Formats: sequence, structure tokens, C-alpha cells
Amino acid sequence: MSEQLRFPDKSKILLTGASGFVGQAIYQTLVNRSERLICPTRRPISKLSATVVNPQISDLSAQTDWSGFLTDVGIVIQCAARVHVMQEAVADALRLFRQVNVDATMRLAEQAAKAGATQFIFLSSVKVNGEGTEPGHAYNEATPSEAQDPYGISKREAENALLALGERSGMHVTIIRPPLIYGPGVKANFASMLNWVEKGIPLPFASIKNKRSFVYLENLVSLVLCCLRNQNAAQQVFLVSDDHDLSTAELLQLSAKALHMPSRLLPFPPTLLVLLAKLARRPAISDRLCGSLQVDISKAKQVLGWTPPYSVEQGLAATMLAKSA
Repeated sequence: MSEQLRFPDKSKILLTGASGFVGQAIYQTLVNRSERLICPTRRPISKLSATVVNPQISDLSAQTDWSGFLTDVGIVIQCAARVHVMQEAVADALRLFRQVNVDATMRLAEQAAKAGATQFIFLSSVKVNGEGTEPGHAYNEATPSEAQDPYGISKREAENALLALGERSGMHVTIIRPPLIYGPGVKANFASMLNWVEKGIPLPFASIKNKRSFVYLENLVSLVLCCLRNQNAAQQVFLVSDDHDLSTAELLQLSAKALHMPSRLLPFPPTLLVLLAKLARRPAISDRLCGSLQVDISKAKQVLGWTPPYSVEQGLAATMLAKSA
């Protein structure tokens, strides 16, 4: 049994990003546990619980003053971020990512440490590790970072700065790196694939034999909860997934199965798909459809005694059924 952190007179949790895809799920779970929450957001949270205080903030930067929200806060969970967007046409994208993901995060962490918070949980990204793996060669926490895009670079810089702050201040820092997160309400490219399945569109992906790690939203929330007040999570980085890697074809087949529909996958050479994507100047799409990206979650299992409570079949079924409801 892991030792629990002590929080004398520090019973509240400050959660950022409570209106986002991940933050909203963490928020609801913490509310269900009757945790006392401070949730700064840009827009008011609807149907606010009696155990939640919801102050408004105007921006996320190095100038954001969090000090007024940190009274009696023992834990900070940082979900707010400038998120990765494919094909982002911003000349100085790294500077913009740093403003939110590094500068605003460190401003919050430094003020939290000064106010006496004992734990800081940071939602990072597998993009700190890199953009892909060879099949059967998964990333782990000791894999040297090969972050390539501004989002991944900014997350790596925030991780390094947070761990250094933890060493200086004694505040326990916990970093969680998820791969692609899915669940009810998922958007972007994952949602597009689910739309293809739901409409019964024939897809030329039957020949793709890649392997990718995914994490169901509730599995990610479960790991966050496992880290709360957990001494074993101090100054640690954890990768997270459903612990069941899938090819693109398998992902679509399981999604169709959840709707009791045929998957309608057609054989087509993956090398030709990659070539067509390059000709269309959309190579990132073929990377995600045909490339592999696997993570090893052995550390979370061994250090925390954590395993994903939901299977990938359960996660995809919940996602598909919510979408078709």
C-alpha cells in the first residue's frame, strides 16, 4: 500500500482546463468524489457543484496571477494547454505554445509551491518522446526525447522546468504522458474516422499492419486519481495507454463492431497511401494512418500498482454509442 501525502489544512484541489475534453472528465470524477475544487476557467462552468469555486481568468501566460486561487490548495492538476493542431499556419508557433504550455504552467507551479501546495500533476503528451516508433519498439519513460513539433517541444520544456522546481521546492511533481486520447465527445481526426465507420464508407485500410497505443478517457482519469496524494508518484513521469495496441484496421473494425456494423475495409498498398498523402501535401495524415506509435506502461503498473480499468473494446464501445445516440 503506497503512503499517502499529508495535506495539513490543504484540502482543496486546483484544476485548470476544467471545460476541456480531459479536464471536464477529471472535474466530474472529482465532483463525484466530493473533492473541494478551485477551477479557474475563461468561461463559467455550467451546472456548478456546491463543492466547486469557479473564478474567471482572462488569459494563460507568464503574467497570470494565480495567487488568489491557491488558499488551502494542496494539489494542482494542470490540464489547460495550447493544444496541438495539425497543419497549423502560424509563423512563430513555438513562441505561442511556450506562452501557455511553459510560461503559464511555471507561473502557476511557482505560485503553488510558494503557497504550500504539496503536489503538482501535469498532463503532458507522448509527443515529448517523439512522433513514432518501429513496431514492437515502444517508448518508455527513459527514452530520450525526440520532440519535433512546437507542441511537443513546449511540453518537454515544461516537464523539465517542473521537475527542477520540484527538486528545489519539495513540491511533488507528477507528469503523465498520454498518446491519442479518445472517448465520448472526442473531436479532430479521431472523430473523422468514427464518422467514416458510422456512415459505412468503404475505406482502403485493410492492409495496414501498424501498431498504435491509445488511451480511453476514463483510463486516463483513473491514472490521475491513482496519482493523487500518492507518495510513489512524486518526481515521476508516467506513460499511459489502454495496454492494448491496435492497427488502424483493427481500430476501425472494433469501432464498427460496437455499432453492430461491418467495417467495410478494402485492401490497398500502404506505400501507395503514403505516396498519395505526400502528393496531397498531407504527410501527417498518412503517418497517423500507417505509422506506429507504441508506449510501454510497465512503470505505472510497477510503481503505482495501476492497470487500466477499461478495455479498449469497452472504451471504443462507449465512444461509438455516445456518438450515435
